[in-house]
Amino acid sequence: MAAARNSSAPTTAEENLFLDILNDAPLAAHRKPTRIYGSIFYSILLAGYAIVGIGAPWIFESLEAWILPLLCSCNVILLVITGIFQQYLVYQLQKIRLQGYYMFSQKLKHIVRLPFATLSYGTAGMLLLVVWKPQISFLSSSALLRIVMLIEVLIAGSFMAAYISYIHQYNSLNSQPDVLNSLYSPLQPSSSLEGLRYHEGGRLSDQQMALLQYQRENIHFLCEEVLRLQECLSKYERSGDGSAPQVDLAHLLAARDQELRTLSAEMDQLQSELQLARSLIADKDAEVQRVRTTNNQYIEENERLRAILGEWSARAAKLERALEVERMSNLELQKKLTELRNHYAEQS
Repeated sequence: MAAARNSSAPTTAEENLFLDILNDAPLAAHRKPTRIYGSIFYSILLAGYAIVGIGAPWIFESLEAWILPLLCSCNVILLVITGIFQQYLVYQLQKIRLQGYYMFSQKLKHIVRLPFATLSYGTAGMLLLVVWKPQISFLSSSALLRIVMLIEVLIAGSFMAAYISYIHQYNSLNSQPDVLNSLYSPLQPSSSLEGLRYHEGGRLSDQQMALLQYQRENIHFLCEEVLRLQECLSKYERSGDGSAPQVDLAHLLAARDQELRTLSAEMDQLQSELQLARSLIADKDAEVQRVRTTNNQYIEENERLRAILGEWSARAAKLERALEVERMSNLELQKKLTELRNHYAEQS
């Protein structure tokens, strides 16, 4: 009996390890804050571009005939720099996504592309102004171009301010990655996301893919930690002193190995969840296709019935006209018959 109790105790302890996988998941201690020096430099560049746009008549006073080409050239140079800077922002956004902060990556997903789009539309507007040269009494061509430049700076600057605000908020976070909270864990009881698992399939698949990437990064980090701890443990074992740090390192190594196995199990389960979601989406698509095919058949049948109904309506109209003609002829015959009877009656 005692042996049975001893054998059952580890089983219960092992089951308790998986009651809440989200709380036991590593908090990505290797997370590094995202730098905003590039964004600040780009904001300073936008401010300099605005200064050039405002003071162009004074800056290019000696080149008055070349003001329009110079302003357009400055805009094209800023557009090229913005395109390069956008790739840098996309790289920063990918790092945030890999570190498990899915909601932040979704917020920044569109913001990082808006400055380049703004500069593109502004460049197109300046091109139209240079080509068509609209005549406005109180505004010259250079004034119109400078107005477009200022509008570009204001819009792109607002987007950059929003990006810097989000990055500052991200750097000040002190919590676990939100991708762990936003998804349904197969090792937890189902909660508010139970219904959402089978609806909104595209977004759920994207979230699960982000979680898989985050788990892969954590597994890579934990493998490096295990290797480092194994090296430290081998150093202590070679020392042969049997001191307490060797025992502590062995315990820490076992804990890291357990976390690695837990993350591997979670990753496998999420992959099966992703396959299930994709199969459900495929089934729904097939069902929608079947419904569309049936609907097309019904539409064709309705068209055929409408054609038959139109044909019968035409025949009924013809019969009504024929009956009307027959009735009129009968009336004429009755009138003639009545006249003949009266005539014979008078003669007799």
